[in-house]
Amino acid sequence: MHINFKKWYFPIAMLFLALGLVLSTSTKVLASSPINVDLELILAIDCSYSVDQSEYDLQMEGIAYALRSQEVREAVKIGRYQRVGVTLVQWSSTANQSVILPWSVIGSPASLEELATEIEQLPRTVPIGSTSISAVIAKSIHLFNTSPFQTYRRVLDISGDGRNNDGVPPHFLRDVAIAQGISINGLAIVNEIPSLHYYFKNQIIGGYGSFVIKAESYGDYKRAILEKLIREIGDLPIASN
Repeated sequence: MHINFKKWYFPIAMLFLALGLVLSTSTKVLASSPINVDLELILAIDCSYSVDQSEYDLQMEGIAYALRSQEVREAVKIGRYQRVGVTLVQWSSTANQSVILPWSVIGSPASLEELATEIEQLPRTVPIGSTSISAVIAKSIHLFNTSPFQTYRRVLDISGDGRNNDGVPPHFLRDVAIAQGISINGLAIVNEIPSLHYYFKNQIIGGYGSFVIKAESYGDYKRAILEKLIREIGDLPIASN
């Protein structure tokens, strides 16, 4: 049987890079003076070929809407420190994941409003490309292990409207993340693939309290991301959709 090593060289290298980053950076974070938060949250926004500008805008507007909601304010108050560390990543293909919002702390109503205003104005900067969910998981492992925070809860929140079609199968990186105590949740936008939420459930999500929220369309994203953030920030044990 002939194996195309060239096809898999870069994806496999990415997997080992993620593993190396996990091992090399975890002690470095502990050696610093981290900020205590109740949750580290990465919001990973799909910017692949299937997402046009209006659909990108709906994602950002939805996140801003959720951050301004009374429900999210109350969810933040549940925690011991009443603080959440959050960053935002735009992603598409294996070579295209960009941190568009550096790690920030939210807690007070003023900080939530400030972040909401910033997010709804963020431009789409990552190049349009294929759909590499595995690559954004690898990117997020590195971000968690180099963050300025200390917490027992680390959650990667992936929004997307398609299956992984670039790089290694995502469950390889999902398992690496889970082994490091990272939970991965999914927001599946099913306008093009009606069964996408099942794919997210079987191939993408994992870890403590992991779940999938289904959005019927980009127009439904605002409702879905609000529900998702309430559950993630409040650490609410609610059954998956």
